[in-house]
Amino acid sequence: MKKTILTLLLGGLLMTSTYAKTVVCYFSCTGNTKALAETTAKTLNADLFEIAPEIPYTDVDIDWHDSKSRSSKESNDNKSRPAIKSKIDLSKYDTVVLAFPIWWNSAPKIMWTFVEQNDLSGKTVVALCTSGGSGINGAEKDLKARASKTAIWKSGARFYANTSEAELKKYFEKTLK
Repeated sequence: MKKTILTLLLGGLLMTSTYAKTVVCYFSCTGNTKALAETTAKTLNADLFEIAPEIPYTDVDIDWHDSKSRSSKESNDNKSRPAIKSKIDLSKYDTVVLAFPIWWNSAPKIMWTFVEQNDLSGKTVVALCTSGGSGINGAEKDLKARASKTAIWKSGARFYANTSEAELKKYFEKTLK
């Protein structure tokens, strides 16, 4: 009996230790990615950090039907790097989960800013996206190209805003093993 209790306690401590070194960094304009990020952080018992733009996006800014909208212009300009309002010290984390919507088959340029400004060297990185139909492959490729070459990228995935904790737990158990 004592051995079983000790095993359970040690297992719980190891899980807490692992999850305590995880942060979910997310960018969201409409709330969909925020919902996914919050559920992910809860599932992993991870910290949560919002990648908020210095100049917030309005509904007009993210109108993808308008080629003159802010998000359309940024997406078509590979030099665009929207400024981020706050910084995070990633040195205490082993795992960084990046969550973002897909804009024009890639991550929004603010995510490019984030991976370029933050040292992901030696960290396990998992990208999650929300999207009505596009996959994560192009976004993941773009972010990898701009991040530290020694980051350890795990295969990312597309999820819906209302993805359950159970589904995320299953995904992360497979992805982070």
